[in-house]
Amino acid sequence: MRLRFSDIEPAPDVFAAVMATGILSIAARNHQYTWISQILDALAMLALLVLVALVITTAAVKRRIAVWDVSDPDVTLRLFTFVAACAVLGSRLASQVVVAHVLGAIALSVWLVLILTTARNMSARPWPALRDRSHGAWELASVATSGLVIMMVLLAYYTGHRWWLVVAVPLWAVALCIYGLMTALILWRAVAERKDRDGFEPDTWILMGALAIATLAGDYIHLLAPHWLAGTVREITQVTWLVATLWIPPLISFGLRTISRRPTVLQFAGVWWAMVFPLGMYSAATYAMAVELNVHALQTVSLVFFWNALAVWLIVVVAGLLHVPRVLVR
Repeated sequence: MRLRFSDIEPAPDVFAAVMATGILSIAARNHQYTWISQILDALAMLALLVLVALVITTAAVKRRIAVWDVSDPDVTLRLFTFVAACAVLGSRLASQVVVAHVLGAIALSVWLVLILTTARNMSARPWPALRDRSHGAWELASVATSGLVIMMVLLAYYTGHRWWLVVAVPLWAVALCIYGLMTALILWRAVAERKDRDGFEPDTWILMGALAIATLAGDYIHLLAPHWLAGTVREITQVTWLVATLWIPPLISFGLRTISRRPTVLQFAGVWWAMVFPLGMYSAATYAMAVELNVHALQTVSLVFFWNALAVWLIVVVAGLLHVPRVLVR
């Protein structure tokens, strides 16, 4: 057997593992599991550094500036996992202002490049072509945008620079608009193709996760928003949380039906990280709603989702580690 590094090409959404680990760290901190939170935080930071090094090394070995075809909208949309990963870690470390500023600057810079590139790529294709390729991972643009909003609001809180809200509120609206656009394309595809009920994709859970992170972003805005804006923000966050909650039963039903018919779908693939993140994000968003509405029962719901997300995280980690030798060694 021989290690062939030249055969390695990380997927554009490889940073989804960092997103999932980072949000679980935040959810663990919410429920006072300090040591779990710190371990997950360290693992997320280590994973980010390792994956960045892997991407840079791969590009150097293959003598390319970019590892992926950035003229493909599916590629640039999945690359938003890098922005979301930086934003989630920056939010977790927001009290360390210097680190948060660095991660925020990186995330914002890459977001600007990706949003412009994606807009160009999508505008160059007819709507039916976009519909036929759309899937849950396309919601990552909305996820990353909401993640930036959270970072901006937390920096406003820790630095006292409330002017960040002037940028954060419109950006939150942009995240919701992107969600609406991508969801419309995905549902249009489902209707147009009468999508096979056995065609379960784990990234479909991002339909819920994108609204969960938008809820969390809105909750942070509500804490610092002026009185004339706070009421509207609170109402919107309640709606986004409710819709995110309504997504859960059909997603569970759809997934269980598919697994019972085709157990092979449980084989490891990197896309399973896209299921871990929404579960962890729903836990964090529900905890925020529990505090905002003073409904203690929601804290229990948040705790249940945290443990479910952590269990899935452990399964995916173990499956991934078992899968690595087959990928790297020929």
